[in-house]
Amino acid sequence: MSDYFAHETAVIDDGCFIGKETKIWHFSHIMPNCVIGEKCNIGQNVVVSPGVVLGKNVKVQNNVSIYTGVICEDDVFLGPSMVFTNVINPRSAIIRKDEYQQTIVKKGASIGANATIICGNNIGEYALIGAGAVVTKAIKPYALVVGNPSKQIGWVSEYGHRLYFDQFGKAVCKESQQVYLLKDDFVTKIS
Repeated sequence: MSDYFAHETAVIDDGCFIGKETKIWHFSHIMPNCVIGEKCNIGQNVVVSPGVVLGKNVKVQNNVSIYTGVICEDDVFLGPSMVFTNVINPRSAIIRKDEYQQTIVKKGASIGANATIICGNNIGEYALIGAGAVVTKAIKPYALVVGNPSKQIGWVSEYGHRLYFDQFGKAVCKESQQVYLLKDDFVTKIS
């Protein structure tokens, strides 16, 4: 008996590691050599390609494709129908499996519905990528990013609330009361 739940329609290939209390829902395919951490939730019709690594408590909504080369750290949220790429210039007639690029989504980041992450562009801790955004460059920690191509329009807290900085470069999250510092176009949590 396994320590995780998989719906009867899910396909889980040999050679995967799936952590305790993870749930894998209808019609999802977990391919060989994946690592899926504890307490993850893999929605319906999700593809997790060979070698993908998902940390603990990663939430993957319906219709998401996570391709080889992607690493998601703990507490990442992947919104419905968002997609990663792993080759910059794909062609049907040219095999480029040796050109896969790595993309790392850092702890606590959230990627909105229908967003596309172009390979090789890492997403910083607790960044928030808006629905439909097309990420074409690396994203800073705590950045709020929207549009196609994506553009940073502000900063968010670990709780996902927009941060408004005072003249001293400090902001307080309205939910957690955590304090953040903006210095040299980089945000850090200070309490």
